[in-house]
Amino acid sequence: MCTILWRQLHYSCSISLFGSLVVFADYAMFKFDFKNSKSHIQTQSCCHSVQNRCPRPRPRPHVPTFPSRPLRHRTDPSRTAVADPSQPPVHALLLPPCRRITPPHLSPSAAAAPTGRELAGSLSPKRPTKLPPAARFHLQVSSKALAGRAGGSSAIPVKMGLSSAAATDGAQLCVFDLRRGQQEGQELDKILFFHPADCPILLQLSVIGLCEGIITFTRIFSPEDDCEVIESDRHSHVFYQAEPDIWMVLVVEKTKDSESTLRFGALQGILKESHSLFTMFHGPIRALLDRQPSAELARGHLHTFVTDYLSDFIVGKKLQLPTYRDSLTERGTVQMLTVSREVALEVQSLAAVLGSCLGNVICQSIVLFEDLLVSTTLPPDDTLNLYTYAILRLTPRALYSNANSWSYLRKGAYVNAGPASSSSNGAAAAERPLQREKLSKGKDGFVAADFATTEVRAAVPLTPILWFQQAEERMYLCVYQHKNLTILLLIPASSVINGEEGIAHVKKHLLENASQNIVTVEQKLTRGWGGENAYHVAGYRYLLVDPDRKVSRASPPGKVTTLSKDSLLALNRLREEIDLEKSRAKRSDPTHDKDYEVCIRAKNNAWVIAKITRGRELYMALEKGGETLLYASTAVEKFSNRYCEGAFSTD
Repeated sequence: MCTILWRQLHYSCSISLFGSLVVFADYAMFKFDFKNSKSHIQTQSCCHSVQNRCPRPRPRPHVPTFPSRPLRHRTDPSRTAVADPSQPPVHALLLPPCRRITPPHLSPSAAAAPTGRELAGSLSPKRPTKLPPAARFHLQVSSKALAGRAGGSSAIPVKMGLSSAAATDGAQLCVFDLRRGQQEGQELDKILFFHPADCPILLQLSVIGLCEGIITFTRIFSPEDDCEVIESDRHSHVFYQAEPDIWMVLVVEKTKDSESTLRFGALQGILKESHSLFTMFHGPIRALLDRQPSAELARGHLHTFVTDYLSDFIVGKKLQLPTYRDSLTERGTVQMLTVSREVALEVQSLAAVLGSCLGNVICQSIVLFEDLLVSTTLPPDDTLNLYTYAILRLTPRALYSNANSWSYLRKGAYVNAGPASSSSNGAAAAERPLQREKLSKGKDGFVAADFATTEVRAAVPLTPILWFQQAEERMYLCVYQHKNLTILLLIPASSVINGEEGIAHVKKHLLENASQNIVTVEQKLTRGWGGENAYHVAGYRYLLVDPDRKVSRASPPGKVTTLSKDSLLALNRLREEIDLEKSRAKRSDPTHDKDYEVCIRAKNNAWVIAKITRGRELYMALEKGGETLLYASTAVEKFSNRYCEGAFSTD
């Protein structure tokens, strides 16, 4: 199938394998079927694509001819055509009946059809767009998506391509299900979430249609590996398959310096983190869709949860995504506190007391000091999810200040996602675990979580219930704080008979039996705590990552800000190249880790170093002008021997 997007000043072509030609113009759509040697014309005005057909006659639009084979039903110019006033015009007969498109996840008032002038203005670019060869490839994929899967013939008269994201500033984030909306006229059913929410419906269909085409096309070449990143001249598409056939896509608009400031591994980390937190509170998205096939429940939870999650990145009206300034941070890892043997024994005694709060039933626990992990009894994946949530909302820094902790460089204030209602966001969209004003510390030391809205307050428990995928169990979450010590107590939901009364009994047992242990541990940790710069190493700006254990340690953000822009840009580009090499090595041989060592001298004569050995990763920036490569290698050896037990040493 060949698709041509035609305008007065520019055009672009693409070829596919369906054996037919489709021409999209501003006011006309032509379809030629080469297999059946047939031709057909559909004249459809873009300004009436979402409105009911106008009954009054309209002038026939200008139809450009195709030079290789003329249309059979074109009027012979040598003859004189006399219009019959009793018959409708020809273009009215050819125009298929149009229907009003109302998305299932929006209220009827929010989905009112725009006027023809507004629609034409939102779809037509202000000036011709010259697409590079890479972008023209994406246009081919969008044409395949328009033509329908498995040889379908459905087409939407919307200009597709990478320029579809140009109508909104900043970034777009969407969640869609490839198993839904396979029938003609049901394309909107596959959209589960879209940010920004006020984006036009046709533009949402354009973005998701393009993403679906890219996913389908790349599966031809790599059926087992998912598409991760697609770059064009103006936009970057970051893909993440959260669950089978459920995709999350982040579309980022490029700026002058975005190619050197953005790292796609960090952007994909946002998608992974948001889905992991969503699953911990609401369960898998597929389970919500199976529970309610209309998808109102899933859309409601996704709307409130993801919007509250993105509020940490919103500055003004735009998303402030991670840039080169975050090149020495690693999302999706836990930062641990190093303690002495004496303190470790006290922490172990406290964990044993916490585990027996429910008698014969063993409870799980996580202990945090400041924003660092002290101990955990959960599996690694569940520990990471709960630790991430605690850093975002539960620690003293997150509770008592609008700014987040020093462990994560985030900006922005809370943005209201709107009230939950059955008409717009689903009937059960009442739980808001990421809403800041819903969390507060009581006089007894426990953090109260009033996640329910006014309408359904009795339906949502005051104590949140979390789903831990690795442990395969639902648990109540109780949060207790004593000064800078935060205790997350997890009680199996199946063992609590009386609901909130049983939770109150567990809290009372904790205060009676664990209070002295809590005070002792907090005092000893405070005595040995070196402050926010406890893990600063003079002369080094570093990031140490252990992907297998999901643990990281880095220079304090206050020290990282002393690096020059050239050093951070060079380090960001180096990390992007290392991510690409790791991805290639994983596809070629997933069972073995490949070792890397790269040293680059930046424009400001700083040394930027990346070293990967036996799965462990070390990234470092040394700003000492005039030093040689021998100095950089020696500095890495000293750091490895002193702080990494020689893991990155040459010997």
